Amino acid sequence: MPGTTIVVTSGKGGVGKTTTVANLGTALAMRGRSVVMVDADIGLRNLDVVMGLENRIVYNLVDIIEGRCRTEQAMIRDRKLNSLFLIPAAQTREKDAVHPDQMKELCEKLQQDFDYVLVDCPAGIERGFRNAVAGAQKAIVVTTPEVSAIRDADRVIGLLEAELMKDIQLIINRLNHKMVKRGDMMSTEDICSLLAIPLVGVIPESEEVVVSTNRGIPLVHEKRSSVAGAFRRIAARLEGEQVPIPADNAEEGGILSRFKRLIWSS
Repeated sequence: MPGTTIVVTSGKGGVGKTTTVANLGTALAMRGRSVVMVDADIGLRNLDVVMGLENRIVYNLVDIIEGRCRTEQAMIRDRKLNSLFLIPAAQTREKDAVHPDQMKELCEKLQQDFDYVLVDCPAGIERGFRNAVAGAQKAIVVTTPEVSAIRDADRVIGLLEAELMKDIQLIINRLNHKMVKRGDMMSTEDICSLLAIPLVGVIPESEEVVVSTNRGIPLVHEKRSSVAGAFRRIAARLEGEQVPIPADNAEEGGILSRFKRLIWSS
C-alpha cells in the first residue's frame, strides 16, 4: 500500500514548521516507519541544519526535478535512524524552479517506498505554498498562540480547503500554560474554536527546542523532555491511536476579543 504525503504549513514564518517536520519525522521513524522529509523551501533551506545533516548534501530537490540525479542520490540518511531520510531544498535557486505537477509526481514516487512523506512548506501563500501542497493527501497547520499567527493560519486553512484538502489538522506550538492561566494568551480551546479544524497536538514553550536546533539533534530523542513527549504523542495520533490531549482553560478576555475583531473585519 502506498504511503501518505503530509504537508506541514502555516502561512506565517517562524512558528515552528521545520522543527515540527524534524521532530515528527523522527518520532514516526522511531516507531518503525519509513519516512522521507522533503524541504520545499527553495532558496531558504533549514531542515538540513535542524537535522544536523548540512555537511552531507550533494544533490537537492531541484537536481531531482531537473534530472541531474536519481531520487536516491539526493536522499540523506539520518545519523541515528536508518529508516529516516531527508531531501534538501536547493539553496541558490528560485521557488519557480519547481512546479506543482513536478512536486506531485515526486511525492507519488516517494509514496511507493515510504510510509510517510513529510513536506516542509515555506512561509507565505504563493508559488512555494502551491508546490508544497500539490502532492499531499493531508495537511498539518502549525500556529503559535499569537494573533498574527492564528490569523495567517486561518487564511491557509481556507486555501487548503479551496484545494479540496479534506484532512487538515492543527498543531499549536509554544503554548505557555502560565500565560494562558493569567488570561494573557489564548487557550487551546480558544484557538480550536476560531480555526475549526481537528487538534492533533499541543507543544509547550521550552528553551530545549532552541538548544536541540542549534545542536542539529531533534528533541524527540530526549526521553524526559515534555516537548519530545508531545511530539511522540502526535506521531501516535497520526497513526490512529487514541491518545488524549491535555486540556487547558483561560478566561475569554482581551486577546481573544481582539483577535475576533481582527479576523472578522479582514
